[in-house]
Amino acid sequence: MPISAFDCITLAFEHTKRQLFKPFRFGQWVRLAIVGLLAGELGSGGGNLNVPSRSNQQGSIPALGELFHKIDPAILASLITILVITGIVLFVLMIYVSSVMRFILFDTVLTKECHIRADWSQRQENGWQYFLWQVCLALATFAGAIILIGGPAVFAFSMGWFQSARAHMAQLILTGIFVLALFLFFIISVAVVHVFTKDFVVPQMAFEGIGAMEAWRRLWPMLQAEGKGYALYVIMKAILTIAAGITVAIVALILGLIMAVPVVGAVVAAVIASKNAGLTWNVLTITAAVAAGCILFAIYFFLVSLISVPVIVFFPAYSIYFFAARYRPLSLALYSPAPQSALPQGVPPPFTPPPLPAV
Repeated sequence: MPISAFDCITLAFEHTKRQLFKPFRFGQWVRLAIVGLLAGELGSGGGNLNVPSRSNQQGSIPALGELFHKIDPAILASLITILVITGIVLFVLMIYVSSVMRFILFDTVLTKECHIRADWSQRQENGWQYFLWQVCLALATFAGAIILIGGPAVFAFSMGWFQSARAHMAQLILTGIFVLALFLFFIISVAVVHVFTKDFVVPQMAFEGIGAMEAWRRLWPMLQAEGKGYALYVIMKAILTIAAGITVAIVALILGLIMAVPVVGAVVAAVIASKNAGLTWNVLTITAAVAAGCILFAIYFFLVSLISVPVIVFFPAYSIYFFAARYRPLSLALYSPAPQSALPQGVPPPFTPPPLPAV
């Protein structure tokens, strides 16, 4: 029988310890932090720090609305347009980068070696195909959400339920509960599709060079033949993700509190220095403030990902060990014996579990 999702936990833990601590290599940690952050494997964020301000005192910093009110509306509109366009371009670019990095992370965990530059040049085609899949899935998710929410809203409006809400309170409540349940089911389904794609479709794309749709066509009979096994995998991964997310969130909160002390001090010093120098809010100062904030957030998230490298390695290893028992090319690569030339004279090859039956 193929190995169960529960048994893969121990194998993934052992794999993580061997890759990260036997031996410990700081350079690999840094590379894994970069790959994991760009691949989107780090699925939890830190807390937001709300620093109270006393803007009602004399000489305090003006409100943000007052600052924007002093700027020329034409300049402000141009700045907002540039920021929106730049944000969209960067968002699409990051999706492509994360698509390629997903394959680099897969190769890194499978081989226990991280070579970003070499793998980046080799995984361009796979990354492009995965990028197209992610864009199509995002558009389908957005369209589905609009239909699920907008359809009942249009129906209720056409029936006049909103015009006389008190008279149709029961219909509105029942419809709202039904739409909410349907929307939650839709979101969970999309999340499961995303998880199955990066855990079970990406290995097929990496080994055989096929597209995401063809890989899904091959995966579907496996899901039908072993529905309970894959369902247990989803449940176990959800539990592990919640546990890891809580741990990473606590670490991120502590790190954020530590960083907040020097950052707040630097901001206060910069504000005082700018006021003494007579600087005002304009395109240059706003752009500089936004750039500084982006740099600080990038540093913060990189430090969080550096601390979370064990999580970044564990979850791909967990999916690899589970799917290796069901996908023969991955099984052969995972359990391949060490080369005979690398073994000392008279030393037998190390024992590795034999490949389990694959569908």
